[in-house]
Amino acid sequence: MTRPYSVLDLAPVAVNSDIATAFAQSLQLAQHAESLGYSRYWLAEHHNMPGIASAATSVLLCHLGNGTSHIRLGSGGIMLPNHSPLVIAEQFGTLATLFGDRIDLGLGRAPGTDQLTMHALRRQPQAAVDSFPEDVAELQHYFSEANGAVQAVPGKGLHVPLWLLGSSLYSAQLAAQMGLPFAFAAHFAPEMMVRALTLYRSQFRPSTRWAKPYAMVCVNLVAADDKQHAHYLFSSVQQQFLHLYRGTAGKIPLPVAKLADDWEPHEINAMERTLRYSLVGNSDDIRQGIDALLAETQADELMFNGPIVEQQARLHSFSIGAEVMQSFA
Repeated sequence: MTRPYSVLDLAPVAVNSDIATAFAQSLQLAQHAESLGYSRYWLAEHHNMPGIASAATSVLLCHLGNGTSHIRLGSGGIMLPNHSPLVIAEQFGTLATLFGDRIDLGLGRAPGTDQLTMHALRRQPQAAVDSFPEDVAELQHYFSEANGAVQAVPGKGLHVPLWLLGSSLYSAQLAAQMGLPFAFAAHFAPEMMVRALTLYRSQFRPSTRWAKPYAMVCVNLVAADDKQHAHYLFSSVQQQFLHLYRGTAGKIPLPVAKLADDWEPHEINAMERTLRYSLVGNSDDIRQGIDALLAETQADELMFNGPIVEQQARLHSFSIGAEVMQSFA
């Protein structure tokens, strides 16, 4: 049986494009992924970032749901400190009502934005972060059959599956305590991956839905027929992270044959550390990278973020990823 493989999408907006195009390309990629056997298609919530158009995550998921038939759709994730749990229960209850048992609700504890924007989203941001475990439990209550003075309509009784997402030990430990599946964001924060997965598995407490731990690892995937071309395409995300370090992030840069000479060595080193769990190259390179990743993590499922601005190259990269994953059956 093929190990499940999935897609993470941020609806990237390139410097030579716009948001409407990004939405159309996300739908095209979701349809492509569905045809290639990808298990899930998740969108990530980010705010105040000109290069990422997936801020209204549940709304965009509805758009993708109307254009696909069976691939699972979900959030990777909803940043729960930004929202009332009841509102998220109603939104994902609506999605689950429209699209049946195709909806996942992945939850993150980080705001997915800067401090000023976090304040604009929710007026007591620190209190919201501190109440994350209680907010997750509240969400579980709204999706259960339990009666209460406040009910999620729609939402009650739909049992939308929850995932906890993270890049540190906190969410790994909470997922273990609550008996939930866990996804680690190695595509941008790889430092604690192995420790987090070990902690999650060792402390896991079985729950009604999950008898044993289930861990997914997300990495970047930039695949092409030619290794050199793959590294050329990868330069877009390299530039994006360098601009993030300088606080000058905008739309996603176009690829370049060589990074500009004005980047300092410490900036390059930080970018390379951040992106070190990136699979870049031809199909043989990707196969070797996945083999090593699975040996290191024993992940139950892999998720691929495809930070490529040229749409046909992006679609082809996910085609190579699917072909390689199917070879591991």
